[in-house]
Amino acid sequence: MCTPAPSRDPRSPSHKTTINHFSEISKGLLPIPKLIFPDTTQTLTQLKHKLSPLNRVNSSSLADSLQISTDHARLILDTLASVLNSESDPLVKAQPDEVDSAGADLRDLILFLYIQSYKKLLPRTHKDAAAVADVWPSTSAFDGYLSALSPLQLVRSNSRRFMPSQADEEAHQLSYLQKHMANILSLLAESVEVEGEESLVLSMEGFEHLGFLVQFGDKGSEVTLSQAAPFFANSDPDMPAVPVPATQVLDWISQNIASALEHITERISAKENGPANSSDPDVAMADACASSIKTSPSARGSCFIEGISKSSFVKQALDLKGSSSVKVLNCHDSILYILAPLRYATIYGCSDATIVLGAVGKAVRIEHCERVHVITAAKRVCIANCRECVFFLGVNQRPLMVGDNHKLQVAPYNTFYSELEEHMADVGIDANINRWDETLSLGVVDPHDSLSHSAGVSDVQAESAARLDPDQFTNFLIPNWFGGESPGSTKDNPFQLPEAYMASQQRNLKNLEETKQLLREVPLEENQKRELSSALHLLFKDWLYASGNIRQLYCLQGD
Repeated sequence: MCTPAPSRDPRSPSHKTTINHFSEISKGLLPIPKLIFPDTTQTLTQLKHKLSPLNRVNSSSLADSLQISTDHARLILDTLASVLNSESDPLVKAQPDEVDSAGADLRDLILFLYIQSYKKLLPRTHKDAAAVADVWPSTSAFDGYLSALSPLQLVRSNSRRFMPSQADEEAHQLSYLQKHMANILSLLAESVEVEGEESLVLSMEGFEHLGFLVQFGDKGSEVTLSQAAPFFANSDPDMPAVPVPATQVLDWISQNIASALEHITERISAKENGPANSSDPDVAMADACASSIKTSPSARGSCFIEGISKSSFVKQALDLKGSSSVKVLNCHDSILYILAPLRYATIYGCSDATIVLGAVGKAVRIEHCERVHVITAAKRVCIANCRECVFFLGVNQRPLMVGDNHKLQVAPYNTFYSELEEHMADVGIDANINRWDETLSLGVVDPHDSLSHSAGVSDVQAESAARLDPDQFTNFLIPNWFGGESPGSTKDNPFQLPEAYMASQQRNLKNLEETKQLLREVPLEENQKRELSSALHLLFKDWLYASGNIRQLYCLQGD
């Protein structure tokens, strides 16, 4: 994010400071009212002392400590696993049935619960409005108005020029950390007695847990926090490093955050006040060139796909090399294929579209969408504020439903492409586990949502999703763009279909064969054959439009 000038002062920033998956953490905040604490630091300090005898915390201990259900406690652990930075952590490596035995590191858990106080960035009401203030969850002066809008009306009521950019969000997140870092460090620190007085110190191990929130270095060349910090750098791995005062750590990391925040603020100002054709590498290309449809890789390894309309769109693994996440924004009446192994995926503000995601190893979030079909193999899926959508899922964890959802349906995974199993193995998705119909619904109102709704309904459970009627279930065919040359080994849907859906599929195939046989055996004159063929084509065309499958024909069009 920034490269400060060299300095001899050991407290001065010496590496680039970046937010480490904070955007994924903030998007994955859980709308559980009991996780919004009146005094976050005091509550979590008490929780830390209560659970300190446990090196790792399971869902039962967490449920008892927070007085929440075991389902919600397990959801916290699953969500924490999806945003942890360390791939070697036992919780990250655990299979779904091993999560409780693995448990969560108490320090990671405390940090995650603290970040539940973060509230997403408010849409800007004016071009020059400050966008980096820390916002605590609160009711809105417009309560009762926004909730009457549909998901897409809500999105469109906040036009692109007022929606925060990637840089805006990063600045907001840095500002939040800047304000709360002293409290965060106090939760990681240990109390020791120095010359008769209590003092807070951080061990190197405790300090490393801040990597959950911040990192140093460019994408692909990050260094660990202890390598970046002058007080832990070059420590002897065979001898424990001496703990340092929390005040010294706070001074050093605050300077790094301030330097990074200054750089981002300058970049935002330059974008808003500079020439119209100036570009920001962290902003979707549609911002810089609204008349064209393109994708933009961000400096954080994210690929933005925005503004696709009445078209087909294909991205494969080679196209997304170097991108660990994809964001699909404001796409309409189209079909999109994103066939790659990913860590995170976001689908936001789309309508009347079919979106096929390859394999997503951490989490998929689908928000403010209408009449969208989403097909994905993923570890975890969160669906928020959507209407009349169908989700064809191969998921290892329970799909999470939050916000104001209406008329949603879920169905088993229904497609494949040649590299699918390879991509699933890359990101750790188990084809033997599919919890597509075990949806978990939370509150209608997300206390973290910057677009507040009517007060007093936060405890109302969100509408769940119905199972798609097996008679309406069909396989989705992904075109073979390799012209018969298959680069992978997947020959069929890797997820086993439930019996009712398999039986329906077999009935459809049997009916198709019987109909074809009858047509072959019926004696018809040539003119009757032409009339029958014309009628069938007309009925098929009507079905394509009525069902929305006409979008699949876009793939046959040239770009």
